[in-house]
Amino acid sequence: MTPLARNGLIIAAFIVVADLTTKAAATALLDYGVANPVLPFFNLTLLHNTGAAFSFLADSSGWQRWLFIGLAVAISATLIVWLTRLHHRDYWLGTGLAFVLGGAIGNLYDRVVHGYVVDFFHFHWAGYHFPAFNVADSFITVGAIMLMLDLFLGKDNEQNGNASGKEGDNR
Repeated sequence: MTPLARNGLIIAAFIVVADLTTKAAATALLDYGVANPVLPFFNLTLLHNTGAAFSFLADSSGWQRWLFIGLAVAISATLIVWLTRLHHRDYWLGTGLAFVLGGAIGNLYDRVVHGYVVDFFHFHWAGYHFPAFNVADSFITVGAIMLMLDLFLGKDNEQNGNASGKEGDNR
């Protein structure tokens, strides 16, 4: 296993621990559905999401739990394989993959054990409420942004490197 893959898996493990720890604290300290104001635009509100992002399919009859578990397992396995095959210079891509992997596993744990994902970060402004989310969701989002940046900026850098006559700098 490459150092990049090992470090990526360690990062993912830390994210899982941070996610599950904060979810356990929120579950222990917050009453379900009760907004606890922290800032004028931010509450801690314990909610259970049986759906996907933005509560997609949350109103379904329960079959979505198994669909999301299957997807999370497949995506996590794919991310692990991808992470282990990265070149040592792909640290930005590796970090993005680790962030998404850690978040996916944190939410997968919730779905398997509880049948729902624990959410508690709740932002709002001027009567508009953003869907509640958690630490895992935050890392998935940041990781996805990193992957997109790598996709677009990484290719530009690679093409610029090839255009300048550099050899052996391909991914």
